[in-house]
Amino acid sequence: MQTVAAALTMVRDDAFFLKAWLRHYGEVLGRENCYVVNHGRGAEVEQLAEGCNIIGIPGDPHPNFDMKRWRMLNNFVQGLRSYYTHVIVGDVDELVVVDPSTGLNLLDYLAKTKGKRVLTPLGLEVIHRPELEPEPITDRILGPRRHLRLAPHYSKPCVISNGCKIARGGHYTSFDELITPDELYLFHLKFCDFDNYVRVMDARNAVTQEIGKSIKETAIGRHWFPVARGDDRALFDGFAQLKMQEGFDVDWVRKRMHRSFTPRGDTGFFQFNRPEYDAQYVLPERFNGLF
Repeated sequence: MQTVAAALTMVRDDAFFLKAWLRHYGEVLGRENCYVVNHGRGAEVEQLAEGCNIIGIPGDPHPNFDMKRWRMLNNFVQGLRSYYTHVIVGDVDELVVVDPSTGLNLLDYLAKTKGKRVLTPLGLEVIHRPELEPEPITDRILGPRRHLRLAPHYSKPCVISNGCKIARGGHYTSFDELITPDELYLFHLKFCDFDNYVRVMDARNAVTQEIGKSIKETAIGRHWFPVARGDDRALFDGFAQLKMQEGFDVDWVRKRMHRSFTPRGDTGFFQFNRPEYDAQYVLPERFNGLF
């Protein structure tokens, strides 16, 4: 059994994203090194994640859901560090990928990467352009979906080999150095398929309605609430308005991250600027089929 890297996530009924997460990390790290927190002890999650380390927890809705979740994930990460050099932690719709041009998969790459640090992959959001990509996703996502937008919000310090604290949402850590390897990306999949987006948002809206609290009264992301949802079709149609870029040179984004890296007030965490970019790219074919 390898002890280079483990992957950790928490999921509740997100079968579409869990399948992609399992394909990616299960294949490259081995399912025995994948840790799935089954929020609500869902039978489908248990079935899909067979062969992984499944941790069942109660699923009662709670206004401080995100705070409780990241407190638990923080502790799990530090526990797993006793047995693995690197621990990859994040939401089930976030996947860390090594550029295939290196000739290495994620496990090989991390085996060559020293520990006692935190890696921050560059965030890229897979966006569905239905007018250009009408075919449904049946197995792999990359290939049927090739369009991306820059997502600084998802450039997360998520590959952990240091005894640091991770902030709620996974966006900041207490590690005082920003390490952004050129070959490392974090793909966010929330917008990779219109039909699945609608299903997921319906489910999340139902959770917040069951809790019965306002956005200000909870520690749940604003995007879970119906009031912040807007028109789904208009959102996806808007992706066409992002300026198409030539090639796939995104290193300038990493340079801007480094220039703005600073303590996050007196919180003990560190941050970099996360502006909105009016840009989209077509993913090079070498990434097709990675997940």
